[in-house]
Amino acid sequence: MAKKPITIIGMPMDLGQGRRGVDMGPSAIRYASAQSLLEKLGYEVEDLGDLHVPSPESTPQGDPRLKYLEAIRDVNEQLAETVSGVVQRGRFPLVLGGDHSMGIGTVAGVARHFENMGLIWFDAHGDLNTGETSPSGNIHGMSLAVCLGVGHPDLVNIGGYAPKVRPEHTVIIGARELDPGERELIRQLGIKVFTMHEIDRLGMARVMDEAIAIVSNGTDGVHLSLDLDSLDPNDAPGVGTPLPGGITYREGHLALEMLAEADIITSAEFVEVNPILDRENRTAKVAVALMGSLFGQTVL
Repeated sequence: MAKKPITIIGMPMDLGQGRRGVDMGPSAIRYASAQSLLEKLGYEVEDLGDLHVPSPESTPQGDPRLKYLEAIRDVNEQLAETVSGVVQRGRFPLVLGGDHSMGIGTVAGVARHFENMGLIWFDAHGDLNTGETSPSGNIHGMSLAVCLGVGHPDLVNIGGYAPKVRPEHTVIIGARELDPGERELIRQLGIKVFTMHEIDRLGMARVMDEAIAIVSNGTDGVHLSLDLDSLDPNDAPGVGTPLPGGITYREGHLALEMLAEADIITSAEFVEVNPILDRENRTAKVAVALMGSLFGQTVL
């Protein structure tokens, strides 16, 4: 990738998911030497620190079908403004999380600067639920639907416009657990999903070739949203919703190396790192290693 200056934003969000600890994700990733790795790769890096996120104990939960809706809306509005300001300054926003409900704000902040933005969503789950279809009411399972303009108006209209991305420019990679409502929305909107079945059958190289072709066809920028639970728990144990049978460490690196070669990624976020559930900060170290591949680190 071109050596565009990078701005790190910490998003200690844990209102959108049921298991505590992801609020410490940004610190864990920083502790795993994210900034020094990027600087060694030749990037100029600034860190804006963490945005303020209220704790669940100090915040009313509200509607159990959309838990912490108001607080999540407010924090994502703030994130969208921060990310937008970074893009406006000609820098690459790199957001560290935090549960995946933060994707609503990140995508809202970057998409306003592009006519047609592509979106690559690495995740074991679809994140395509709504308040009506979600089994849990946790908003981290609704964030991609919101980006596509589906869901509660308070979330869909963050940043003052909707939708942020179009289904034909969106790809999910690594899915292995989808709720009935998510399957229906995938069929309705025609979203391309590469489940673990496709990755096993086709191989990660072909999956990424096809994904890159989709998100770069008629787009003027591409956002990468990488949930660490897309990886197998053997490689990334410190996530809130681990599922066996995920992307291997090496497949993850190949995917991000291919994105680096394609030179299409204009913003990125790494989410759902939970140090409380981790072993010796292993998952944050994996996140940083994957960042290295995205930003051009190679063996030779």
